[in-house]
Formats: sequence, structure tokens, C-alpha cells
Amino acid sequence: MSLEELEKRVKKLSMRSTDAKMNLHDLAEALPTDWDKIPEVAEHTFTVFKELTEARRELKAAKKAAEEA
Repeated sequence: MSLEELEKRVKKLSMRSTDAKMNLHDLAEALPTDWDKIPEVAEHTFTVFKELTEARRELKAAKKAAEEA
């Protein structure tokens, strides 16, 4: 994956993570309503942030490799 593609991926995942965080926040604010959705929303949020963390790690490594080349 190119550096540009990695940057786009990080940007996209960053936006998705913000949406997921807000959905989790909104769910918490509405408690006890929809309490049964907690596992689903939390799992989605966890997954998105895990992907974002890995993508940021890949981008950082790619930038470092590009600088050394």
C-alpha cells in the first residue's frame, strides 16, 4: 500500500472512529433506554479504534521507511 493510500485509510478510519465514539456517547447519555445495544455499539467502537491504531502504526512505519530511502 502506498503512503498516499495509507494516509487516506487513516483519515477514513479517523472519521469512522469519531462516529463510533459519538454513537457510544449517545447511547450512554440515553441510558437506561437501549441498554441492550451496549455490547453491539461497544464492539463496533472497539473494532474501529483497533483498525485505526493499526493503520496509524503502518503509516508511521511507511513514513519512516520513506525517509530512510
